[in-house]
Amino acid sequence: MRPSKRIFDLLLALLLSILLSPLLLIAALLVKLTSKGPVLYWSDRVGRENRIFRMPKFRSMRIDTPEVATHLLDSPATYLTPIGDLLRKTSIDELPQLWSILRGDLSFVGPRPALFNQDDLVALRTQYGVHHLIPGLTGWAQVNGRDELSIPAKVEFDREYLAQQSLRLDCRIIMLTAVKAVRRDGVSH
Repeated sequence: MRPSKRIFDLLLALLLSILLSPLLLIAALLVKLTSKGPVLYWSDRVGRENRIFRMPKFRSMRIDTPEVATHLLDSPATYLTPIGDLLRKTSIDELPQLWSILRGDLSFVGPRPALFNQDDLVALRTQYGVHHLIPGLTGWAQVNGRDELSIPAKVEFDREYLAQQSLRLDCRIIMLTAVKAVRRDGVSH
């Protein structure tokens, strides 16, 4: 990782953690008060060089939900907690990942980390060298289709990012992500 990118990630993650702390606290309380189980869901994800790391999210699904990508569930809505849909639609469920950015497991921008069992995605990213990147809270694929993209299409966007990465592109992706989050574009429920 470029030193300037790491400094950018650290400063922005610290700033957002402070500014969003009231929202983080409210979301944590709502998760705890509306469903059984822990506030955070820790997901095993594939990081840089295909190393597994644990990534937190506010828990939006019941504790008996199978560990697969949401789009692979037969009826994803039946697994949502009472506030799960709201957390996902607003992307508030992703905010605990600021912790992963502070730790260095994630960057603000990079390919979204694959689930530990998404072997097809991991293999394709490895084939094209994308696995050398630190995964991101958001990425080029997310602003170009997010959950609606096929795995080969996601990896093609990841390859484009690998070839063109820069602080300027990262800022553009962050801005586009904010717009998409407000519009709720491409969000899986």
